[in-house]
Amino acid sequence: MVLLSGPEPQRTLLEEKLLDELTDFSGKIVFVQGKIQSEQKSTSIINASNTIQKVNFMQSEELEHHLKQSKLILCRSGYTTVMDLAKLGKKAFFIPTPGQYEQEYLAERLDALQIVPFSSQNEFNLKALDRVEDYKGLSVFSESIDWSSLFNEAF
Repeated sequence: MVLLSGPEPQRTLLEEKLLDELTDFSGKIVFVQGKIQSEQKSTSIINASNTIQKVNFMQSEELEHHLKQSKLILCRSGYTTVMDLAKLGKKAFFIPTPGQYEQEYLAERLDALQIVPFSSQNEFNLKALDRVEDYKGLSVFSESIDWSSLFNEAF
């Protein structure tokens, strides 16, 4: 699944890059463009190796359904997205929005911890997705957190 978001022109630049790179991906791709419009529109792009279902936006329940069904989420590394995917215990690949330093930090940090790989928007290519198999994924955060020990430290 591809989740696009972010300010223009970066959202459109990433969309164009991903549509080009994912042409040779083998499998089904749900591509949520992140364009809020008056009505939902869906189109299919059928390639030799895959089918890409492009949707301009999804409502919460439909988005949740597709997120749960997807083996891999390719998206920005915004804090809310990271938390949502952690709650769902998903495997992901991050492409931070250029110039969004908090997204770049989160992507670099989760990559360094071998949790989620990332690539810059300009350097992303299909081969980069091979790295996902070597990472733990965000399911590492689905374990119980001992909040009492976290907050019992004396300052």
